[in-house]
Amino acid sequence: MPRYQKKCSLWVLIFLFPILSAGQGIQQNQAPVADDSLSLQQILQVVTTSYPTVLKAREAINSADAAIGLARSGYYPDISGIAGYTRLGPVSALTIPNMGTFQIYPENNYNAEVDVRQTIYDFAQTSRKIKMEESGKEISEKMVDLVKQRLNLVTAVSYYSLVYLQEALKIKDVQLDNLNEHLAFVTKKKETGSATQYEILSTQVRISTAENQKVDIQTAIKTQQTILNSLMGFPVSNAIKVKPNLVLGSSDVNPDSLVHFALQHRYEMIVAGLKEEHAALQLKAVKVQNNPVLSAFVSGSVKNGFIPDLNEPTPNYAAGIGIRVPIFEATRHQNYVKRANVEINVMKQETEQARREISTEVYQNEAQLNAALQKIKQSDLQVRQAEEALGLAKISFSSGVITNLDLLDAETSEAESKVNLLKARADYAVSLARLNISIGKPIN
Repeated sequence: MPRYQKKCSLWVLIFLFPILSAGQGIQQNQAPVADDSLSLQQILQVVTTSYPTVLKAREAINSADAAIGLARSGYYPDISGIAGYTRLGPVSALTIPNMGTFQIYPENNYNAEVDVRQTIYDFAQTSRKIKMEESGKEISEKMVDLVKQRLNLVTAVSYYSLVYLQEALKIKDVQLDNLNEHLAFVTKKKETGSATQYEILSTQVRISTAENQKVDIQTAIKTQQTILNSLMGFPVSNAIKVKPNLVLGSSDVNPDSLVHFALQHRYEMIVAGLKEEHAALQLKAVKVQNNPVLSAFVSGSVKNGFIPDLNEPTPNYAAGIGIRVPIFEATRHQNYVKRANVEINVMKQETEQARREISTEVYQNEAQLNAALQKIKQSDLQVRQAEEALGLAKISFSSGVITNLDLLDAETSEAESKVNLLKARADYAVSLARLNISIGKPIN
């Protein structure tokens, strides 16, 4: 009788997690060859540097830089040049007895001038606009980190799903090999009259069931590969492999301070706080919109039309200083201030909402992590019990006490317990990733 290896009967082994829908126009990076296997860190590196939402968030930083530049332009002079030609007619003329006739202005008028206007003091209008735009840039920078944080979670969930399914497929292949060995064995026994057709039929049914389950696993693997390919910008049909890594770890944060730690480190809270500050700066900028503006201007030109020679181009200039003071703007300013105050209140409510959601999320993820750890302990105990039972079954089968089908049941139970342990470890890895993300820690 051949020596039987470990095998299992998987009953519904599709370990699928939330799926990120693939956006259009994914950047096509260079895909690994079929024999390469990717680690979680390698995948995260590709995703967080090439995924469209990250690139879009980075473009928001460039837009914020442009907005800061526009705000700073209030400190610089406004310089413009003008050149023109004007033909006038009829030309007025003045006749003086005994002196002749004189044109008041020429028919052909030429002008080339440069105008310079400079704001001298605008009572904090420009400075507050700059601070407001700089605050917007800081929000954009944190939004990049927030987008990466969310992508890390989606990527980690899909990665651990694929790790689990790859290992489950190996177990299924071992099971099918062992079942085929059993089939060959009972077929030989039937030829000698020591086995029945029922044993052969029962083994064939087990093989058919295992093959169907293998198809389900292969389909689930393709699904997870598609998700990761989409995240990394590889062709979706690329059959990538991942390095098996279900090593247990911890969040390295005191459980009693998880919520406090999360509220200090979650990018949602950081962004919410920055939005509150931005709304306050916006209110300050609105309040000074109606402040006076003191400015100076200088205009220099070369044109004709000056006495005594009307056609001679003559340099000339004009300079002055002025102040603009808004007197009446209906209720616009009042409503701008009111709207800015409303925005501050809205941002405060968003911060409170984020605080509540993060607190709930942390408690839930901590509970799921503890549950997954308990399942690992229970599954490990079940594996030891199933291995002991299989050893006894082999002895009993060798002694003729139990049938071949009884031995198959013992081997199936032993293999199933190992699959359950594998699944518990995958659940723990996912739960740990979720907890680390929920408290603002990077995925290791």
